[in-house]
Amino acid sequence: MFRAIADVLRQIGGAAATVVTLPFRALARLFGGASGSARGRRA
Repeated sequence: MFRAIADVLRQIGGAAATVVTLPFRALARLFGGASGSARGRRA
């Protein structure tokens, strides 16, 4: 019972974390990729 609840919460938390971090990862890729390519280094 508790394991099922924990699994559901874990899935919800993982999905929420993905949704929350996606825009930040996209921004980091945009800015990091631009500055990284200028330095000749890829993130």
